[in-house]
Amino acid sequence: MPKRRSGLERVVYAVQHPTEARQYLYNIRRDALLRLRHRGDHLAYYRNVVEDDLRTGREIVVGNPQRGEWQRRGELQHRYLKEHGLLPHHRVLEIGCGNLRAGWRFIDYLDAGNYYGVDIAPQVILAAQDTIVRQGLVAKLPYLTLVNDMHFAFLPDDCFDYVNAHSVFTHSPLPIIEECFAHIGRVMKPDGLFDFTFWRAEVKPYNRLRQDFYYPTETLVAAAERHGLKARYMDDWEPYRDQSKIRITLA
Repeated sequence: MPKRRSGLERVVYAVQHPTEARQYLYNIRRDALLRLRHRGDHLAYYRNVVEDDLRTGREIVVGNPQRGEWQRRGELQHRYLKEHGLLPHHRVLEIGCGNLRAGWRFIDYLDAGNYYGVDIAPQVILAAQDTIVRQGLVAKLPYLTLVNDMHFAFLPDDCFDYVNAHSVFTHSPLPIIEECFAHIGRVMKPDGLFDFTFWRAEVKPYNRLRQDFYYPTETLVAAAERHGLKARYMDDWEPYRDQSKIRITLA
C-alpha cells in the first residue's frame, strides 16, 4: 500500500526530484483555483484537472498506448475478469473508461454491442473513440457516453453482468463513491459483479490535493453495506497491481 510521507521525507524527496516538485507546486496552485471555481462539485473539479493535464501534455491521465505499461495494465484487468467468469455474451459497464486501456480488450472479446464505457471528460471520450478506430473495433458497436454524475439514469435496470471501475475511486471523495453505490445496484443483474480499485490506507482516510484518495478497506465495505450491497476484499488481485480491489454484489 502507498506510504504516507512525513513532512521531512517530502522535503528530501523534493530536493532529489526537482521536476516532480515543480509539478507538485503547480498542482497546489491549480487545486486552490479549481476549488474556488467548483465548490462542492468534485466531478466538475476533477474534469478540469484531467483537461488541464491533457492541455499541458501530461498524457498519463489517459495513458499512452505506445507505452508497455499502458498495455500491461489493460491486459491485467481483462485477464482478471476472464479468470472470474467473463464470457463474450456478458454485458460490461466500465466506469471511468479513459482511452480504453482495458476497454478495447473487453470490446474485442465481447459480442457486439455489449460494452458500455462512461467518463466525465469530453477529451477522454474522444481519445477512446480514437482507440476504437486504431484497434479496428468499429464493428463491435461499443457505447461511449459522457456523464456528469454517478446516477446512471440513462441505463436500464438489471442490465450488466460485470461493472469495472479501475483507478476511479482513487480520485473520488467518499460522497462520490456513495453516490455510485446508491445507484449501481439498479443497473446490475441480480448475480452481477462490480469490481473497483482503490488506494488502501492503514488507519484512516486521507487525500492529496483532492486528487488522490486513500481509504481503509473497512471504510468502503461499510459504505457499500449502507446502500444494501455486499463488499468483499479481493486478495487474489494483490499480485497484479499496487492498488487494491473490492468486489460488490447485490446483498
